[in-house]
Amino acid sequence: MSLLTRNRLAGFALALATFAVDRGVKAWIAGPLALPEQGAIYITSFFSLRWTQNLGVSLGLLSASSSEGRLALLAMTGLIALGVAIWMLREKAMGELAGLAVILGGALGNIYDRFTRGYVIDYADLHFGEVRPFQIFNLADAAITLGVLILLARSLFSREKREPGSPSPTEI
Repeated sequence: MSLLTRNRLAGFALALATFAVDRGVKAWIAGPLALPEQGAIYITSFFSLRWTQNLGVSLGLLSASSSEGRLALLAMTGLIALGVAIWMLREKAMGELAGLAVILGGALGNIYDRFTRGYVIDYADLHFGEVRPFQIFNLADAAITLGVLILLARSLFSREKREPGSPSPTEI
C-alpha cells in the first residue's frame, strides 16, 4: 500500500472517528444526561449545556421547518459532504486531508441528526454574561470549524509556491 493510500485511509478513519464521537456525545446529551428535560446545565460562569433543536445550518441560517425545506437542506448538506469526500480522494497533503476529514466527520454527524430527527442537536453554550460570541453549537460544528481553520492556515502559511509546469508537491 502506498503512503498516499495509507494517508487517505487515515483521513477517512479520522472522519469516521469524528462522526462516532459526535454521535456518542449527542446520544449521552439526549439520553443519560437528559438535557432535553433539564433544558440547561450550568457548568461554569461562561459555559453551559443547553438543549437546542437547530432546524437550519451554521448559525441557524437557512432554517427549514417544512418537510420539503428539511429535504432540500439534507440534499444540500449531503452534496457538500460528497464534495469534501471527493476532495479527500484527490488530496495529497496530509495536513489538508486532516482538515477535510474533520469537516467530513462533522458534516456527517449533523446530516445524521437532520435525517433521523429532522433537526440538529446543539448543546454547547459559550457565553460571557448575556453576550454569546457564537450561537449554541455541537461537537460536529466545532469539528467543521476546526477543519476550515486548518485548511485556511495551511493555505495561507504552509503551501509552497510552484513554478508553472512543475509537478505538485506531495507534502506528506
